[in-house]
Amino acid sequence: MISLLRDQRVRNTLLQVLYVGSLVAMILACVMIARRNLAEQGITSGFDFLFKSTGWDVNFSLLPATANDPYWWYFLIGIINTLFLGTTGLILATIVGTIIGLARTSSNELARLLGRTYVDIFRNIPLILQVFFWYAVITHLPTPRAAHEAFGILLTSRGLYVPVPNVGGLALAATAMAVIAAIALPVWLGRTSRLSRPVGERLGVQFAGVAAALACAVIILTAGRLPDLPPLDFPALQGLNLKGGLRIPPEFSALAIAIAIYGGSYIAEIVRGGFKAVGKGQMEAALSLGLSPWRVFTLVRLPLALRAMLPILANQYVWLMKATTMGIAVGFTDFFMIVALTINHSGQTLEAIGILMAGFLAINLSLAAVFNRINKAIALKGNQLRG
Repeated sequence: MISLLRDQRVRNTLLQVLYVGSLVAMILACVMIARRNLAEQGITSGFDFLFKSTGWDVNFSLLPATANDPYWWYFLIGIINTLFLGTTGLILATIVGTIIGLARTSSNELARLLGRTYVDIFRNIPLILQVFFWYAVITHLPTPRAAHEAFGILLTSRGLYVPVPNVGGLALAATAMAVIAAIALPVWLGRTSRLSRPVGERLGVQFAGVAAALACAVIILTAGRLPDLPPLDFPALQGLNLKGGLRIPPEFSALAIAIAIYGGSYIAEIVRGGFKAVGKGQMEAALSLGLSPWRVFTLVRLPLALRAMLPILANQYVWLMKATTMGIAVGFTDFFMIVALTINHSGQTLEAIGILMAGFLAINLSLAAVFNRINKAIALKGNQLRG
């Protein structure tokens, strides 16, 4: 035994076993103490509460919801609401950040000044203050009787009302998938190695893919149309409120705008840094080959800048997805608020917080995995890495 303890590897192994064993014992002791304290307060631990009726309603849901639904269904609603808000915010923040980032790298001095002013202002104001500001602005808009109207869209203090097709829910979801396919197909067709055509000669195939996806969307909308109803359901004033159309509540609008503006200020700096990372020599070489400035931008500058931007952009997207928890400040029923309400009504604090952590881990790890896969796919290989 003494001879074994003289071995450095054996001592290191024993120390590691002792450390892990102490950690496991401490965790077990905490769990036992927590169970005993909960039992003394009459609170039963476990996940049986997930199948009990909630007894309360949610003010925003993309899925049908009633007070008789179980907790697990409300958790699903919360996750979908968070994903919907996060996706909307990320798309808007990317658009805003790209525009401001391009302005920051522009040769126009006024554009650079405006871009820098935007970043300096909105990047240094806390996100929660921006959420409160936009929520106050939206809730102080005119009442439904004095709503601002344009092209059938009504803007009021109770939310934004937009026309929607009179189609079934499944048909609407299938149409959305077809539209997403119309956006993703040209990108995939332009990069896949399964086509024998050269990359520069795939424009016709890409247009055909977009046309086919959009044609499928039109067919689905036509087939799923509800009978005896007009093609579009327009919002209209009935009494003191608006009926018809799709209502986007003020809470969602305020959060989406705040995330877009705040996140856009950070993404703008990422975009600026990505374009600054592209060497002037590479662009000058492309121009010397007779390429137009637009083709130099699309074929040389933008792809190289994307490779520099993507790792930092992935971290920013993960952070903005976590920022959706600000919804509880204005009453938006995202995943975090559903968990908070569950704790108040059921008393299952540890279980609900565990579900919250697991949910955000799954969302953010999935988002990071997608971006890591994209980053690996567009990374320069072999001798291309050498300057």
